[in-house]
Amino acid sequence: EVRTVIDQARRDLIHGIRTVLFIDEVHRFSKTQQDALLSAVENRTVLLVAATTENPSFSIVSPLLSRSLLLQLHSLDDAAIRTVLTRALTDPRGLDNRITVTDEALDQLVLLAGGDARRALTYLEAAAEAVVDSGELDVATIRDNVNRAVVRYDRDGDQHYDITSAFIKSIRGSDVDAALHYLARMIVAGEDPRFIARRLVIHASEDIGMADPTALQTATAAAQAVQLIGMPEARLNLAQATIHLATAPKSNSVCKAIDAAMADVAAGKGGAVPAHLRDGHYSGAKELGHAVGYKYPHDDPRGVVEQRYIPEDLDDAVYYEPTEHGAEKRQFEFLGRLRRIIRGHN
Repeated sequence: EVRTVIDQARRDLIHGIRTVLFIDEVHRFSKTQQDALLSAVENRTVLLVAATTENPSFSIVSPLLSRSLLLQLHSLDDAAIRTVLTRALTDPRGLDNRITVTDEALDQLVLLAGGDARRALTYLEAAAEAVVDSGELDVATIRDNVNRAVVRYDRDGDQHYDITSAFIKSIRGSDVDAALHYLARMIVAGEDPRFIARRLVIHASEDIGMADPTALQTATAAAQAVQLIGMPEARLNLAQATIHLATAPKSNSVCKAIDAAMADVAAGKGGAVPAHLRDGHYSGAKELGHAVGYKYPHDDPRGVVEQRYIPEDLDDAVYYEPTEHGAEKRQFEFLGRLRRIIRGHN
């Protein structure tokens, strides 16, 4: 159909007639279909007006997006929603003034609408049908006829990414109430609880780590509970893990440590494994010098010995640097003593 419109627009353009092509829900077009629009847009065969409820950065191909003027529409504020509802109640073409609405009920409709005028009118209509005889619409009637506010959350759109980001950043920022709010929004919207659990497990190591080693245990247990129990009961396990992680001391030392180590490996650093650390459990290993001279730490009363473990070219490498937060504060001096003994600086 789009191809037909574009072909007709091309013929009309010869006679000076311009065509405006409006495509609603353009994010539902595949990338190939969106690419097919490029030529008509570039050559000004049509003036393309496209609408989407998704974040264009994720749902629209870059070439088409770069040729477009982006206009963002925002949710209506409470005053605008109230105006829409008032018009519906007073317009004789609407409810014919058959009902009255209490101020509290109007406030409730505005709240449930969440900035969406169409939703506000839908809820008003559903509630109004129940009070045609009585003539008054109150809060109780709305609650009986409108199940709940529809959470603005699309698991394939920008709401998914924005709320997930806000959830993790609230935990990282130790705002337990905000974290629980975003958790609730994901749960109510029907987000896959396994996705939430995975994010908690990652966060436990990424932003808490050794500052509270039990955080990973809690997050992992919550993930297992989601698999074992399922929803809605598993919401309790996810909430417990969220509260634990949000209130735990924070440290990103684990993340920094492994990233720094991987950066050195990617840069080509790290020579041969020291001979005394190599496998010596095979015939001929001793002749090659493998495992010869290895010092067994348990034979030392300190439980640690001076010995080279890291390749020679990384002798001064320090990857894990504990913070002074939570359990890591106790590790700081202990780790320093271990390194001095192992590297022979004591």
